[in-house]
Amino acid sequence: MFVDEVRVTLKAGDGGHGCLSFLREKYKPNGGPNGGDGGKGGDLYIFCDDNASDLCAYQFQAHWRAENGEPGRGSEQYGKQGKDCVLLMPPGTLVYDEDKEVCLAELTEKGQKILLLQGGKGGKGNIHFKSSVNQAPRRTEPGELGQGGTFNLVLKTIATVGLVGFPNAGKSSLTNALTQAQRKIGAYPFTTLNPSVGIILYQDSYQRLSIADIPGLIEGAHEDRGLGHRFLRHIERCHVLLFVIDMAGEDTRNPLKDYNTLIEELRRYSPEFATKPCMIAANKMDLPEAKEHLKAFKKAVSLPVYPISCLSGEGLPELKKALQPFAVY
Repeated sequence: MFVDEVRVTLKAGDGGHGCLSFLREKYKPNGGPNGGDGGKGGDLYIFCDDNASDLCAYQFQAHWRAENGEPGRGSEQYGKQGKDCVLLMPPGTLVYDEDKEVCLAELTEKGQKILLLQGGKGGKGNIHFKSSVNQAPRRTEPGELGQGGTFNLVLKTIATVGLVGFPNAGKSSLTNALTQAQRKIGAYPFTTLNPSVGIILYQDSYQRLSIADIPGLIEGAHEDRGLGHRFLRHIERCHVLLFVIDMAGEDTRNPLKDYNTLIEELRRYSPEFATKPCMIAANKMDLPEAKEHLKAFKKAVSLPVYPISCLSGEGLPELKKALQPFAVY
């Protein structure tokens, strides 16, 4: 089960209380105060781990907390600091407040570590309150409470290229053909049930390019219809959008209408999509109807169109080369 949004309750450790203690030894009847300070509560961090793929670890365990600091003890012994709690999350995770109005933290790079909640300070023992007029202070300080609250974790997949298309357009087949990924494919709607990222390796230049295969959209996806509406946010971070169009027009589809519908759904979901570089992969060119549709399609659109066939491999080297300028070392 792919989990890309969860609600969790997080708590940093509380500080330990200061100790009230007096020295009691045989030859020191008035030894004075010797109560130590309490230990600091553990902090709570979030850590970007590229081995994590989603947020399922927090779906069934929604409460996490760091360790409390130990209280101080006599003989001027300070309490032990509480252990920190480090939560591993995939790249692209955003942490929102309880009302999902403010983004508090964002994980974008492998190894990134962010202090989310700070542990409480330990309280002072009575050793700190001795003075010339108060030789036997009975005053201590309680430990401070650690920060905590309810938060919403939202995952937005990080990839350079986002594949956009209707169900059965061939997005998963294209991902399998260009990368080492082995996505499930089939001739029925919604074969892709969750986003996945594949990597294109350019052996000649040692570059790599990440591609996000997003579940197919349907008309009205921006209004919460179909599967794709939940995953539109996964292409918000993509630098390039690659529209995968069924150029053969199977199932009585119209390639140009499909393209215009996709553009409109993205625009309605977020106007920012209009500013991203876009390309079109005209898929299923091995079918006879595709060539006639392609002629009319090219006349109607201004974006670069790359005729391909995931079945025969036609046009894939050209498409891969066209994507290379967006690759990184």
